[in-house]
Formats: sequence, C-alpha cells, structure tokens
Amino acid sequence: MFGLSELALLLIVAIVLIGARKLPDLTRSAGKAARIFKSEAKAMKDDDASADTPSTPRVIRAAPGDVTRKAPGADSGQG
Repeated sequence: MFGLSELALLLIVAIVLIGARKLPDLTRSAGKAARIFKSEAKAMKDDDASADTPSTPRVIRAAPGDVTRKAPGADSGQG
C-alpha cells in the first residue's frame, strides 16, 4: 500500500498544514472516533444476531402463598 517514504511525506505535510500543536489532539480524536465506530458496529451486529434467533418469553410465577395486591382505587373506573 504505502511505503515508509510516502508515510513520512504525508506526516510532514500534515504537520505543516495542521501544525505540530494540534496534531496530537487530532490523532486522539480520530482514535476515539474509530473506537466508537467499532463498538457501534459490534452492537449493531449483536442486535442483528439476536433478532435472528427467536427468544423465548420468560414466565414469572408467584410462589405458593404469595398474594398479589392491587393499589387502592385501581378498579374504581376513574381515569
């Protein structure tokens, strides 16, 4: 792809155009953007994989002796 001399030339041009002080900030921002992009791509891939497999619904059952109580006024029909 690129040889060492081409990369060195690109680095020199970048330093001249952008400035030596802003180059570390620029590379740091590019690294963060690449990490975010990679994690989002992985999350989308995981979402697609989980959407392809049917999930079984979880059934939660009360233990014997548990009493479910409604809040006061829940059946009053007011609303």
